[in-house]
Formats: sequence, structure tokens, C-alpha cells
Amino acid sequence: MTIIKPNRLKEGSTIGIIAPSSGIAALCPKRFQRGIKALERMGYHVVVGGHASEIEHYMAESVAGRLADLHQMFSNPNIDAIITTIGGTCSHQLLDKIDYELIKNNPKIFMGYSDITALHSAIYEKTGLVTFLGPAILPQFGEFNGLMDYTNDYFQKTLVELDTVEINSSSYRVSESLSWDKKDTRERVKKINSGMQIFNQGEAMGKIIAGNVGVMLLLAGTEYFPNVDGAILCLEDDEGECPESIDRYFTQLRHMGIYDKISALVIGRFHPSVGFGEDHDNGLLQAILQRATEGFDFPIVYNADFGHTDPMCILPNGIPASIQANDNKIEFRLLETAVQ
Repeated sequence: MTIIKPNRLKEGSTIGIIAPSSGIAALCPKRFQRGIKALERMGYHVVVGGHASEIEHYMAESVAGRLADLHQMFSNPNIDAIITTIGGTCSHQLLDKIDYELIKNNPKIFMGYSDITALHSAIYEKTGLVTFLGPAILPQFGEFNGLMDYTNDYFQKTLVELDTVEINSSSYRVSESLSWDKKDTRERVKKINSGMQIFNQGEAMGKIIAGNVGVMLLLAGTEYFPNVDGAILCLEDDEGECPESIDRYFTQLRHMGIYDKISALVIGRFHPSVGFGEDHDNGLLQAILQRATEGFDFPIVYNADFGHTDPMCILPNGIPASIQANDNKIEFRLLETAVQ
């Protein structure tokens, strides 16, 4: 596969906003506008998709409406990047209707996380376009003071600056929840972050394949599941999960032969409500990993700052990276720029 890198963001670039899954933006208009204003303060122009603030049951709009916004943003030469409002449950409804040639011929930054994993996986697999697991409009740009500094640093490093990126841990983490448009009138409480932890030592190189594990596994057995041969597989999930469901996901990966193919596994920090303890310290996650990866010897790191956690770094699908996890020291680095 030939990798396609999108053009970097510059001051004055135009960012399009779409809602390919959930219609929560329609329910939280103040938060949505705050996310838009945050981008504008960062020096960008913003264009909102025609259906981005609509809602139909648990979807932002019909498949046709959400698909139209996606295609219009990619085909519009004045749009430099596309950021999603939030995740949801139904991005995969679009996959067999997307014009992948249109996307391949009009490459640009495409970013989001959670349910947007379905689009990341399909677009990368079908076109070779580097896509970005990273902040979304409502949950991150819509924070009380915009992007948290750690998230903003990785936005600049990954999408703006033409340099390789080292992924380090944030000094703090945020797990407090405030009701959007009601109680989100202050910064959320920050706690000390213990940072990335080593489960299995080792060194590896490979392309980044990143996403929400539950959503990615929805694509198992389809043409949209990403090729993970030699990959540094970066997986996470949200606070609605529990140890039992995470156990099932990582066991399914074993049964699919995924661990025979990858070079390393990096796991994003789980919310304390999932059940692994405040700092993944109650032994449940480690026990799950021990069973699921028994017999394999690739490096495994957990408690990384991506996915359903704040603040977060940005992971570019398809970009080669290296990881060294030895003697309580972790070095995780992109070996190429993710944009051009």
C-alpha cells in the first residue's frame, strides 16, 4: 500500500466539521459553538457541514445526509482538514457507500476518535490516506478553555509542524464529568497521571494502527478491517465498558490471530469507572493481558494518553513508529512526519 500524507495545517487553513455518527451536537449547541470558537481562536476558518448539528434518533442524520457531508468536505478544495463533532454508534453504516476514489484523489487531514475508528480503518485500508485518532469538537475543543495544553501540543506537533514526534505521557489526567451545556462552566479537576506503564518489555518498529477496540472489532471479517501486519497496534475503549467486555475484546484479538501479526501493543488509559482502578493498579487489566497474550513476547505498554481520555495525543494511522519499553523507561516515537 502506498501511504498518502495530507498537507499540514497552516495559519488561516479552513477546517470542516462533520457528524458522521452521533447527533449530540444538536443537543449541546453551546458546547458545539464553543468548540468552533476554539478553532477560530487558534487561527483557523471553520465550515460546518449541513447536517453536523442535526439529529435523527441516535444518529446525526440519515446515512445519505451524513455521507453527503463527508463527500462534500473531501471534494471541496477550500477545505484543508476535517474534524468530527464526536463519536457515537453508527459510522460503520457509511462504509459500503463511501466514494473512496474521491477521498484518495482529495487527501486531507481527517480526525476524530471513538466510533470514528470505523471510518479511520476503512479510509486507511481503502485509500492509504493517513488518518488521525485525535480530539473531536465537542469533547476536546469544546472544553471550558478549549484544548488542554497537552492535547494542543500534540495538535501542533502532529498536524502543523513538519517534524517527527515523540509521544510522552501527560503529567496530569482528567476523569471528572460535567454535564454539557449545564455544568461545564469551569475547568475540570486535574489529577496526577502515573504515565505509560510496561506490561511486557521489548523493542519494536512498525506502522501505527490506532482505534477503539470495540469499534475496530465490529469490522472483523470485513474488507474494512485494517491490515495489522507488523503494526504497533494502539487500542483503547470508553467508560461504558467493564473488565468483562475488555477481556472479551482482547481474547477475540487472540482468536483472530492478530497477536501473530503485530509488533507491539499500546493500550490507552481507561477511565476509572471501567474497573481497573484509578491507575490501573488493581491487577485486573494485567490479568486480562496475561491470559490474552500468553505465549507472545512483543512489547506491551498501557495507560497511554489517547482515545477516551483527557488530555490526549494524536496517533496517525499508517505512519511508521518505534517503541522501546525496557527497565521502566518507555520511548515511543513517530519515525516520519504525519503531514507534508
